[in-house]
Amino acid sequence: MMKVLHIGKYYPPYFGGTEKVTFDLVEGLNNTNFNVDVLCSNHENNGNHFTEGLYSIYRVKTIGEVASTSISVGFSSLLKKIQNEYDLIHVHLPNPLANLAIFLTRPKCKIIIHWHLDIINRPILLKLYSPLQDWLLNRSDKIVATSQNYIDGSKYLQKHKNKTNYIPLGIDITDLEVDDAVVARIKKRFMNKKIVFGLGRLINYKGFEYLIEAAKDFDEDIVTIVGGVGKLERELKQRINNNNLQDKVVLLGKIPFNELGAYYRACDLFCLPSITKNEAFGLVQIEAMAFGKPIVSTNIDGSGVPWVNKNNVTGKVVSPKNSKEIAIAINSILSNEQTIKRYSQNCIKRYNELFTKDKMILEFTKLYLGTLNRESPPIL
Repeated sequence: MMKVLHIGKYYPPYFGGTEKVTFDLVEGLNNTNFNVDVLCSNHENNGNHFTEGLYSIYRVKTIGEVASTSISVGFSSLLKKIQNEYDLIHVHLPNPLANLAIFLTRPKCKIIIHWHLDIINRPILLKLYSPLQDWLLNRSDKIVATSQNYIDGSKYLQKHKNKTNYIPLGIDITDLEVDDAVVARIKKRFMNKKIVFGLGRLINYKGFEYLIEAAKDFDEDIVTIVGGVGKLERELKQRINNNNLQDKVVLLGKIPFNELGAYYRACDLFCLPSITKNEAFGLVQIEAMAFGKPIVSTNIDGSGVPWVNKNNVTGKVVSPKNSKEIAIAINSILSNEQTIKRYSQNCIKRYNELFTKDKMILEFTKLYLGTLNRESPPIL
């Protein structure tokens, strides 16, 4: 059985976007003919190693973070100790700590880079880190991004197109259970108005201020709800109050995971108003698609967001930082039942064709086997 080591920043029960993708891949691939383990920093600041079900998770003690990079003493030495057990290392980037560890230990096995996004707006970190990043890009056997858009828009990947491809992110919709009682409660709370749903951290690049501004021009039968927490929460609440939008925009705070599916089911449209390519893919878009919800998102240059949501097929793609375009797009969709139905059907179709977890896992089995020069993919 082929052995693979995934190297990530953290791993569940810590859940960020990259950690969720890593978890889905590791769990899914361990149900094929691969033996997949994990090496990561421990978000709880202690180190341990244990077997969870089918695989081992090596967590290295973390003493802090600098520029969103975990500082974990002993990471390189642990990698040095275990690396010869594996046929292939799958490293999730950006992760300067993992990059440094691979540079110091020089594994002889195959290496796949999973390029989730460029490091953006951190000039000091990039100045220090770029030589290491370039070394690993050159050393790697294959590079995987999440969309062709991101490959084309990343200056770091341009020199490596000969070994770079994309595999879209995928989800299992059954992970998002729906409680009909919660759906009914949501609809009752918002008086059966048409619901525009937004979800994400309340931080700069998510662009929620433009969705709030757009709500001024929404039809009167539309309410906007946003789930998530973050450093801009107070500022966004103040914006809502200053514009007397308390009846049109509601910040929900953190939505319990077991209720998330109910919010997707209850809403009529999903909006992702992000403004920079920090939003590399927009995983929430495919969650909304799986529920058949039309999407309004933004045409971020170099990001996969406008590829995931196909303009005039699964929804509307508008200019970033343009509240007027957001309002026009949302009003036009929600005022036409035929448009809603067409986009809804197209969303489900596109999700099933491109964005299921099973498809993502199958594509990675093919990539692994091709990289290792093996034959047919394992049966899922």
